[in-house]
Order: sequence, then structure tokens, then C-alpha cells
Amino acid sequence: MDHPPSAGLGLKPQHYEAAEAACANGLWFEVHPENYFVAGGPRLAWLGAIRSRHAVSLHGVGLSLAADADPDPAHLDRLAALAERIEPCMVSEHLAWSQWGGSYRPDLLPFPRTNQALLRIAANISRVQERLRRRILLENPAHYLRIDGHDWAEVDFLCELARRTGCGLLLDVNNVFVSAHNLGTSAEDYLDAFPVALIAEIHLAGHSVDLTPATPLLVDSHDAPVAGAVWALYERLITRIGPRPTLIERDDQIPDFDTLMTERAQSTALLDAAAQCATHAQPALA
Repeated sequence: MDHPPSAGLGLKPQHYEAAEAACANGLWFEVHPENYFVAGGPRLAWLGAIRSRHAVSLHGVGLSLAADADPDPAHLDRLAALAERIEPCMVSEHLAWSQWGGSYRPDLLPFPRTNQALLRIAANISRVQERLRRRILLENPAHYLRIDGHDWAEVDFLCELARRTGCGLLLDVNNVFVSAHNLGTSAEDYLDAFPVALIAEIHLAGHSVDLTPATPLLVDSHDAPVAGAVWALYERLITRIGPRPTLIERDDQIPDFDTLMTERAQSTALLDAAAQCATHAQPALA
């Protein structure tokens, strides 16, 4: 992969052949590493073949960084082995928990952003980075209801974790939009509060509407194209911070590869425009 990553796609098994053959400049792919914790077989072989042509990032869903215990050593060993094997361009995880008190929940769950949680999560991030011998990126969560007991605003909490551990931040714009709608806050204010230097990657995705509650909720479902309002927030963000590697997630109702590439092209066009704006904003050399 000769070009730096620009816009990428989540890699799905039904697209392996098309992904390997694709030749767009800067194209990269993201996988959930837990799907590749195997010693061999066709899936791992396909990943290796695609990695020989394109950059690949690992986006974990199982480290449970906000749990009440250290990351599972066996899980971390498997992640380290996969990272050593494919040499990913980025490794990321979620600001969430899925294990607590020895019990597992198949979800990415929120928590009160307390000082105690800050210490615990910072220690877990440091353990992961030491085991992987690389920096990881931490993704902001999607919210569906208010939780009491916070000592920190979310952006401040993420930035403090980055300061203490050296990790970077993965800014998921769809999560920001979904959370702002569900909690009645400003997505624009949230995005504007992020320090430019900490944002190493951006995620875009589609969402759906849950009409069950009295006040309908937006759900970060990854089963639809990126919504127009999310594209607008993304353009606002990269106009301010400049281009960043951007991943379009699609995990359900997955269309054909060409459809996803068309959506990727929309991101690429906005990234190119942001790069031009950044170039024109540079002061002239004396």
C-alpha cells in the first residue's frame, strides 16, 4: 500500500474478492479482530491476501476497557498475535464495557465518567498498549439515555485518557449525531470541542429509528447509508481539522461492493476538498 489511508470500508466476507482486486488510491479496510482469532483457515488467508494489497485496521469490540477488571490476557494475546501477523495501520477500541463482575453482555455499554473510572480505564489502555507495543485509538460511544454520576464531560474524559496514556482518539460522527438526538444536546458543540491533534481516525455509519419508546430513539445500527445530517457534520469537522483517515461502517443490510465504493467516493471528495482548504489556509512563505 503506497498511498496513505484516506477513506476505507469495513471488510465483509462476501466482498473478499472485490476488496482484494480494488485499486483505488488510499483505499483501506477495517475488520473486527475477534473474527480472525484463528490459527489458520480460509478467512485468515483472505485477510492476508487483502493485507498484501491494502492497509488494514483492527477495530476491537471485546477488550471491555471500561470493565471492573483487567483486559482478558488470552484475548489480548490473540489480538497481539493478529497485529503482529498483519501489521495494521491502526488499532482501535470502544470507550465501553461488555464484562462486569465476571458476567458478559453482548453489547458496548456506557458507564458514569467518574474519577475512579478514569483511573481504571487509563490503566487498561496502558496495559493494552504495552502488550501490543503500539498506540491504540479510543472511540466515543453512542448514547440512548442519560446516566447520572459523571465527574467529567465526555470530550474532557476522552482527552484526559489520551493525555495520561498517549492513546489517540477515533471520532465516530454518527455516534455524535445519534447521542445528541437522544440526549437533546448539540452535535456541533461536541465536535467543535475535540482538539485537532488527538483525532487520528473518523468513523461514519448509518442509523435507524426505534419507534418503541414514547420519544423515538436513533440507534447506531450500521444498516443504512450515511445520513445527510451526518455527512454535513463530517464536512464541518474535516473543514476544521483537515483530512483524517475515514471509515464507512456497514454491518447489516450490506449492499454490493460497488455501492459501498460509491459511498466511499463521497467521503474521498470531501477529504480532497478539506485538503485543498488546508493548503490554501497555509501562510505564504517569505
